[in-house]
Amino acid sequence: MFERMSEGFEGLQPPSGLATGTVLVDLEDRGDSFVVTADLPGFDREEIDLSLREETLELSASHETEEETEEETETATYVRRERRRSDVRRSVYLPDPVVAEETSATYENGVLTVTLPKATPEEDEGTDIPVN
Repeated sequence: MFERMSEGFEGLQPPSGLATGTVLVDLEDRGDSFVVTADLPGFDREEIDLSLREETLELSASHETEEETEEETETATYVRRERRRSDVRRSVYLPDPVVAEETSATYENGVLTVTLPKATPEEDEGTDIPVN
């Protein structure tokens, strides 16, 4: 009985034990820039939204599919219609300020790569405070 129950719940489990809506990301510090890599299989480029707010990269994607199958037998007509919607969202905190205008993103084979050049501090930024 437990085996049958387990088989019935297998289709409901998120892949690899992840929670629904989870986006796996890597954040690399490459010295002069940060590179964020996110796995987004099954999404189209147009379904992905990116925004940068201060030192946080906001990533979201939404995808909807619909499948319809019809089958006729001698005694009945079976119609099955299944819809699925996938929504994911992730915020990535960046440890240093970045130059928003120079940020770039590419999406290839289900992998999103965002390059965020680090901001260089200006020499006149900040003030020295003498200790008396």
